[in-house]
Amino acid sequence: GIPVSLLITLHSLQYAAPHVVYAGQSIELPCIAGGYPSPTVRWLKDGRPLPSDARWTRRLTGLTISDLRQEDSGNYACEVTNSFGSKEVSGQLHIIDPLRVTLSPKNLKTGISSTLFFTCTVEGSPEYTINWYRNTEPIFPDQHISIQGQHNDTLQITAAQKFHSGAYQCFASRKGHTSQDFSIILLEDGTPRIVTSFSEKVVNPGEPFSLVCEAKGAPPPSITWTLDDEPVVRDSTYKTSQYTQSDGLTVSHVNVSNPLIRDGGVYRCVARNSAGSAEYQARINVRGPPRIRPMRDMTAVAGRNTYITCRVIGYPYYSIKWLKDGMQLPDNHRQVLFDNGTLRLTDVQKGADEGTYLCSVLIQPQVSINQTVHVTVKVPPLIQPFDIPSTSVGKLIYIACVVSSGDMPIRITWHKDGQLIVPGPTSGVAIETKEFMSSLQISKVTLKHNGNYTCIASNAAATVSWERQLIVTVPPRFVVQPNNQDCIYGKAGVLNCSVEGYPPPKVMWKHAKGVGNPQQYHPVPLTGRIQIMSNGSLLIRHVLEDDRGYYLCQASNGVGSDISKSMILTVKIPAMITSHPNTTMARKGQTKELNCTARGEQPIIIRWERGDTVIDTERNPRYSITINKKGDEVISTLKLNPADRGDSVFFSCHAINSYGEGRGLIQLTVQEPPDPPELEVREVKDRSMNLRWIQRFDGNSIITSYDIEYKNKSDSWDHMYTTRNISPTNNQANIVELHPACVYSIRMYSYNKIGRSLPSKELTISTEEAPPDGPPMDVILQPMTSQSIRVTWRAPKKELQNGVIRGYQIGYRENGPGSNGQYSIVEMKATGDSEVYTLDNLKKFAQYGVVVQAFNRAGTGPSSTEINATTLEDVPSEPPQNVRAISVTSDEAVITWAEPPRLTLHGVLKGYRVVFWSLFPDGEWGEMQNITTTREQVELRGLEKFTNYSVQVLAYTQAGDGVRSNVLHIQTREDLPGPPAGIKAVPSSLSSVVVSWLPPHKPNGVIRKYTIYCSSPGSRQPAPSEYEANPEMLFYHITHLSRGKQYHIWAAAVTTAGRGNMSSKVIVEPAGKVPAKILSFGGTVTTPWMKEVRLPCKSVGEPAPTIKWTKDSDDSAIPVTADSQRQILSNGTLVLRSVKAEDSGYYTCTATNTLGFDTIIVNLVVQVPPDQPRLTVSTTSTSSITLAWIPGDNGGSSIRGFVLQYSVDNTEEWRDVFISSSERSFRLDNLRCGTWYKVKLAAKNSVGSGRISEIIEAKTHGREPVFNKDQPLLTHINSTHAGLNLQGWTSGGCPITDMMLDFRPKGTWAWQSLKANSTTQLFLSELREATWYELKMKACNSAGCGNQSFQFATTDYDGSTIPPIKSARGEGDDVKKLFSIGSPVILVTIGVALLFIIRKKRKEKRLKRLRDAKSLAEMLISKNNRSIDTPVKGPPQGPRLHIDIPRVQLLIEDKEGIKQIGEDKAAVPVTDTEFSQSVNPQNFCTGVSLHHQALIQNSGPLIDMSDIRPGTNPVSRKSIKSAHSSRNRYSSQWTLSRPSQSQSTASARTLTSDWRTMGSHGITATESDSYSASLSQDTDKGRNSMVSTESASSTYEELARAYEHAKLEEHLQHAKFTITECFISDSSSDQMTTGTNDPADSMTSLSTPSEPGICRFTASPPKPQDYDRGKNVAVPIPHRANKSEFCNLPLYMKTDPFFRKQGELHDPCPAVPPREASIRSLTQRAYHTQGRHKTLDSAKQQALTLGHSGLGSLGAGSGTATLPQRTLTMPSSNVAATASTSSTSSNPTNSGNKMGGSRDSLLESSSSALGRLQKQSAGAYSKSYTLV
Repeated sequence: GIPVSLLITLHSLQYAAPHVVYAGQSIELPCIAGGYPSPTVRWLKDGRPLPSDARWTRRLTGLTISDLRQEDSGNYACEVTNSFGSKEVSGQLHIIDPLRVTLSPKNLKTGISSTLFFTCTVEGSPEYTINWYRNTEPIFPDQHISIQGQHNDTLQITAAQKFHSGAYQCFASRKGHTSQDFSIILLEDGTPRIVTSFSEKVVNPGEPFSLVCEAKGAPPPSITWTLDDEPVVRDSTYKTSQYTQSDGLTVSHVNVSNPLIRDGGVYRCVARNSAGSAEYQARINVRGPPRIRPMRDMTAVAGRNTYITCRVIGYPYYSIKWLKDGMQLPDNHRQVLFDNGTLRLTDVQKGADEGTYLCSVLIQPQVSINQTVHVTVKVPPLIQPFDIPSTSVGKLIYIACVVSSGDMPIRITWHKDGQLIVPGPTSGVAIETKEFMSSLQISKVTLKHNGNYTCIASNAAATVSWERQLIVTVPPRFVVQPNNQDCIYGKAGVLNCSVEGYPPPKVMWKHAKGVGNPQQYHPVPLTGRIQIMSNGSLLIRHVLEDDRGYYLCQASNGVGSDISKSMILTVKIPAMITSHPNTTMARKGQTKELNCTARGEQPIIIRWERGDTVIDTERNPRYSITINKKGDEVISTLKLNPADRGDSVFFSCHAINSYGEGRGLIQLTVQEPPDPPELEVREVKDRSMNLRWIQRFDGNSIITSYDIEYKNKSDSWDHMYTTRNISPTNNQANIVELHPACVYSIRMYSYNKIGRSLPSKELTISTEEAPPDGPPMDVILQPMTSQSIRVTWRAPKKELQNGVIRGYQIGYRENGPGSNGQYSIVEMKATGDSEVYTLDNLKKFAQYGVVVQAFNRAGTGPSSTEINATTLEDVPSEPPQNVRAISVTSDEAVITWAEPPRLTLHGVLKGYRVVFWSLFPDGEWGEMQNITTTREQVELRGLEKFTNYSVQVLAYTQAGDGVRSNVLHIQTREDLPGPPAGIKAVPSSLSSVVVSWLPPHKPNGVIRKYTIYCSSPGSRQPAPSEYEANPEMLFYHITHLSRGKQYHIWAAAVTTAGRGNMSSKVIVEPAGKVPAKILSFGGTVTTPWMKEVRLPCKSVGEPAPTIKWTKDSDDSAIPVTADSQRQILSNGTLVLRSVKAEDSGYYTCTATNTLGFDTIIVNLVVQVPPDQPRLTVSTTSTSSITLAWIPGDNGGSSIRGFVLQYSVDNTEEWRDVFISSSERSFRLDNLRCGTWYKVKLAAKNSVGSGRISEIIEAKTHGREPVFNKDQPLLTHINSTHAGLNLQGWTSGGCPITDMMLDFRPKGTWAWQSLKANSTTQLFLSELREATWYELKMKACNSAGCGNQSFQFATTDYDGSTIPPIKSARGEGDDVKKLFSIGSPVILVTIGVALLFIIRKKRKEKRLKRLRDAKSLAEMLISKNNRSIDTPVKGPPQGPRLHIDIPRVQLLIEDKEGIKQIGEDKAAVPVTDTEFSQSVNPQNFCTGVSLHHQALIQNSGPLIDMSDIRPGTNPVSRKSIKSAHSSRNRYSSQWTLSRPSQSQSTASARTLTSDWRTMGSHGITATESDSYSASLSQDTDKGRNSMVSTESASSTYEELARAYEHAKLEEHLQHAKFTITECFISDSSSDQMTTGTNDPADSMTSLSTPSEPGICRFTASPPKPQDYDRGKNVAVPIPHRANKSEFCNLPLYMKTDPFFRKQGELHDPCPAVPPREASIRSLTQRAYHTQGRHKTLDSAKQQALTLGHSGLGSLGAGSGTATLPQRTLTMPSSNVAATASTSSTSSNPTNSGNKMGGSRDSLLESSSSALGRLQKQSAGAYSKSYTLV
């Protein structure tokens, strides 16, 4: 071996200088060691092992300490030890806090003359000095600046001036470390200045005035007011206010509300602050007789300015003059007279300006008033400057302060440091003051007299001062003298020496070695180990033997002589170990001796420790200790017999005496063969595995090698494989060339120089699967649509699968131009040997290349050969480009265009289609026409002349028409007009006629004029006369004709193209007496609604005819009368305002006079917005909904288009889609999968948008993800990792978008969350080995989220599984087990007994309530029998509301005890014997309906009628919405109400019951004067209608309570309340309801086979007139309807394939008028029952024959049947007049029939139930009870 060696970068142990580091930094204490065996490093702090702290890091190069703190200071030792020795090095570490300086205030802005204080706060070590700087220049005290505080930490500036502005810095320094902070000071001239003032004015007495004065300054000034030098006091006359704004502006107001003459004068505002003052004044004159206020004498200060105001009041006056000594002022440059009469004296002088001044005011010519004022001038004192010399303690000092000028008397005082000096023995100061001087005398100066001395002189004029500093020096003296003392070697020692003086003395230490007389002193070297403290004492941090001897403490400060004092330091040696082995070796089982030598002050005690435990030889005989003395040394020997593994520790020998303790550390190493390594598997692959091991104990000898052995688990170790001589530097190895999916056993050995270890624990390992080696086979592509291709293939060959094929990856890419060539990948799960997948959302008519890869848990195999296929053609997605239209002639146009972009054709272009239609002037559209061509141009011929046309062009492929182009408008050219549409000519006089005409039907242009031709056949004029008429005028008056001559008259229209064809000729003869004729024409007039329409009826005749308008109504004509909407003008025109649809019709105008009459007929057509379309859903997919509709009435105007609006069901954000008028269906694309949508549609015509259709709802395909429990959760698991199989999630048809996982060890609280991006496999890492975990998985798509929870356990380190979590067993487990079993049994027994007692008491109470209810029923029955003429032989008949009690698990009691109703029973009746005996045969029978889960799945939940929406299937929707809430409880209410004459029901008292059910419509009793019981409407609660209930007895109780409420009503004797109860069947009745398609089931969806026994609670029906409310509501139920039922389905349900039979393509419904159909749908709801229910009397039987001739056939032949308790009674009061008795009497079977159904059902019963009903009649029975 190699002894340990140290490469120490610290100083030697004995003279190590301390490291000084600042807190918060990091440091590395170096300690680099070498040796063999590798040495062990141990760090000590202050003799103790380092405590655990994350800031300390042990490295190969030393100890690193981060984020240093004060407590880290101390002595650090590094001990390095191996088998052949040990070494140690130590050093001192001193941590000091870094200086941190804060200067406040930070930034300051103030005015000149302010007093400023700066505070410098220093954090860190107290040993620092402070220096002040301004603008980087040092600051020295002067008359403005003083530096105060113990550390000079306060800077004061008094009467700051402008030059004091700048940047102030405070520097704190300590041993080379400096920190600073700064502050910016800005000093402004803060002297106030007046910024806003008032001007001189004249006011009348009583006229209020206001004065304002605004001033600025720093600090903000305050403003005072004076009037003629008298303060303005706030009172009833003067109102003053003052405030300061945010910008420092001070505003002050004086308001005088009712001024008098005395309120006039000079007003002055004075602004003052610490920097000075400013003032402004102006005169305010109040009209009145002038006079002068008495003026007081004034005092002025020499050298300053003063103002003398003439206090004149009243106005007006002529002038103000000032005189002094008879001379008018001003008479020199220092005098100024202002306009307001104020006299200013500048730089006042005592001799010249002192005296009496006369103010003279001229108030009238030659009339003046005078007033005098005396001015006295005072001179301020002036101090001669003086200085104070420095002095020393004990000396005399004399300071004189002399005033050289100033008015007497002058008062002189002295201040020290701002405080008044009081002379006397206390202060040691004497003051002698004379008339103009004062002296300060100190007879014996002491240190306390240091400071600033100020002389202050004051008189009546002013106060002045002069300040200087007195500095007193003090020689040094000892406060604490040095004394002889002892110090202990290695410890810290302080040699005390403290001095004082001024300036502070400097201390120096000297040292002389030896203990005799000191020979020569030398200065003590100040290192890190030795320092002089702040008080002068000497600190030795680590005392050494060389430190003994004489020490001298010497002090001096330059004042007087130096002082010194010597002392002797004696060093005491503590006990220490001088010799011991650092390390030593031993073999396990051998004897070993350890020796240790110590020296020091006697006596010395040696103690041995093993680790941290003192060795006691008496308790442990393996150890023995012997001690020998040799000179001043003590030798101790520890003997171990024999050495054991546990002795491989540090042994220490401790030497102890009165002065300390020494320690020797010995590391003993006991060697032996190593322990076997701990082997674990890091990674297992298909053909290799990675092993890792940990060598826990090497036997204290270096590991030389490792051996690994492995074999097949089924083989013995004789057939093993071996990997030998693995390097000891490795701790892992790879084993390769293994077989996939094979199980291996592995073990391991380790070696050292002593020998070989035992074998490690065997591990059992299974290799992983390998990716498939072969591609899928027989890949075939088949295009399905324009955007989908179906891919089929077979799995790879079995021998190449390398495991279970989990799924496939289908890669596809577009092979056309412009594609990037990259594959898009989709995955699917494997389903078998043959697979199929459809690729969606592909490009249209594009070629795709497809490859398929198989994958298993290990990965993905090779891909198949790429196969190409092209998607099918589709319609072009863009219209032709550059569409242009050119009008060639008046009936021909040319349309040109360019081909759409190639990428938008989506197929082979077959041609183009041009769609065009005309637009008439009245806004109507002509017939839509189209022309097909293959060219890019088409000629449109045969167009209407001068007509606007709309043109669109589209391209089409084999798939159909593409998108139309934008509408292009074109107008054909003008042409010759057609003939006028009509012409009339009537005589108007003996020589004139009036001609009227209609415009041409085809103007073919803009009519420019009309030409009227007039000719007489017998005249000699060959050419007819021509007259021209304005185009706006449609009549012409021809004059100058001959009497008695006939004239031919005709007309023609003229456009810019020329004159058109002639009209037909009319013959007219002028006459004097003319019968009434109408010039206006009849015909059709079309107008939009809400417009004003004028129907002209211009007439002629002699005498003048009268006009009358009529409107045709059925077979009569109604005269049109004038009102607010209609008016007949004087010219016969009928004016209709704001026309509506009802104004349409034929209007006749009749003109009449005595000679005849004439009429015209006008057909008025009012156009209105179109009616609402009928919107339905035709098909849905995962991303689209296809809608179809039938337009309503177009309102008299052609439909221009449709507006489709849609939104997500739970939002109101509607989106609009405009659809062409020719479309009758539309597909909404790009919708969210598995989402409900609301859709509505409206049509538009020329008038506007019509009514919106009913909102329908539709849902895209898809549902939330579900985890397939057949799929395994884990793909693989080991001790730290788990692979999750995410392919177990089925998407529900919608792609999974989010996958969240939460897992935690079982029994802990905190969950770990993980979000998965992949949908195939996910790995959980860093798991705990051999631990059970809880796992929650959540998968979400657009339809919702699915949740799944699991538990799994990681394996042990050797790959073995762990058992489920069990509690640990102890010695008393058998007793605990017996107790754990017995306790529940005892508790259950007690619980059952208590439950029996409670139930028995409840039963007694319930039976009592039932008896009360029975008594009440008997009373009501008897009352009812007395109140009606015809007794009722059974329960009242009529439609019933059926309330099904859903599947629950209940405890129902009977007379024999308690029965448990499980989920395998549909219904179990519970009867009460007492009721059977007392009321027979009307016995109460209670029960519940219990629905199987299968029944719920097939039939769906109960349906709330109030929630049905057009176009939706409420059954399927509610099946989804309530799939997980079938056990929810919802409260309902029974309401007793009494209908009035005007309405069917009226609200009454409401009683909330304990049973729950769906919302429903009201139920009305059959009598007109009755009460009704109804359920409260609750749409939201009705959505989840599967509800639970308690036993039926509680229902009776509630009804009894409801009846108690009803008794409070006024007309109780007429109230009728009906309860019909259940029927019970035996086991043969299971066929009774099989296939029952009763309309009542449409509410509950109970159309599937039911279990034996059903109890239903029924109540009375509504009145017959209420049937119209619900007769048109269709409730689909989940069974196939027969033909009669199909006829009653609404249109949107007829289109559903579910309701159509195969091959039934025609409509099976005959055409039935709506009124007859509604009666037929009602009357066909007949139901048969067995003879036990023949409860109808003859009157009621006759009532069943109303309304339809075929009603009599509703017997056995009609094939309708239902459950026997469902009844229908039709009131005879409504049907007696139409009753026919022949149809029912002919069939005896029908005499007992009851008609049943639900008021809201239109779906009829099936005809197959009658036979089954007859089969079970022998075993079934039912009982009905009536509570009246």
